[in-house]
Amino acid sequence: MHLRRNNSISHEEPFMRVFLTGGSGFVGQHLIHQLRSEGHTVVALARSTSSAQKVADAGAQPVQGDLAELTERGDSAAHPAWLGYLHNVDAVVHAAARMEFWGDDAGFRADNHDPTVALHAAAAEAKVPRFVFISAAGVSTGTQRTAVVDENTDNGTPVTAYCRIKLATENALRSTASQGTTLVILRPPFIWGAGMNIAKMAADAAKGRFLWIDAGRHIMDFIHVDNLADAVLLALTQGHHGVPYYVTDGTPMPVRDFFTALLATQGVDVSASRSVPLAVVAPIAALMDVSARLLRRSTPPPLTNWLVAFLGRERIYDISAARSVLGYRPRIRLDAGLLEMETLARRFHADAA
Repeated sequence: MHLRRNNSISHEEPFMRVFLTGGSGFVGQHLIHQLRSEGHTVVALARSTSSAQKVADAGAQPVQGDLAELTERGDSAAHPAWLGYLHNVDAVVHAAARMEFWGDDAGFRADNHDPTVALHAAAAEAKVPRFVFISAAGVSTGTQRTAVVDENTDNGTPVTAYCRIKLATENALRSTASQGTTLVILRPPFIWGAGMNIAKMAADAAKGRFLWIDAGRHIMDFIHVDNLADAVLLALTQGHHGVPYYVTDGTPMPVRDFFTALLATQGVDVSASRSVPLAVVAPIAALMDVSARLLRRSTPPPLTNWLVAFLGRERIYDISAARSVLGYRPRIRLDAGLLEMETLARRFHADAA
């Protein structure tokens, strides 16, 4: 058996064959790089030619297929051919998801929940030893207002449909008979790093469409995409069945400090952006939010309940469980990650000139 040395957990682990969803996305491509750098083989589901090229360029073997095939087929239809790969892998890492902060529960249930439940069932039927599900720290952002939360904190009702359905999916997977498949759930907050889709935020900020709530003093948590990838690698062999783990960079800070530094990597200065008190903006956002939903708007209004919760509420995620059980240690620090983003942005502008 081939063995690898993983310094983050300080013992030897066998090379693994991993089936990955969402491999062509921001998180997925970083996952492929990390998995391949540790010697693992990655088979990645790709629903288009362009997606297949992206996962191949990242170092994975693309497999043509779509998660929607798991729920759109009739009872008498044959299983998608790509499910056959599950019989030859040591783990499934499910990173694919429609990620938006606007929309109704039904849409996210159809796009995210149902395919995830079906994939998990297929993995259990194929006796895949490990199923790693990337959920979201936002499952506890909503009616839960505690400043510091951990895995034992009551989640309350999440503020967005995306997170409500993530929580429902966690519960559904935990209640499913495992058949020997260990389920590990990771809950990352705001994911950042080189390659993230920050263009619209930067463009809006450059046009003055950026504001702070309470001068950006509220504390937030976040995770660099490579730190999340490290957590996924650890979850391939560590973690208790059905238990969620919050994973962050371990450096919570005021919203103003983080986003000022993040947008500065794109050449945008938001330090002097106007500020609105939470007491003023919260009821306005609530009115805009409910009005847009009643009118079935396909796009969100300028202010939403989610935006208020994200920028105007204290939230720190305790990662003690990830540290002690998974052996998780945040590797990428804020200054290093910001420098990488700034370098990439300068290179991009130089090439475009």
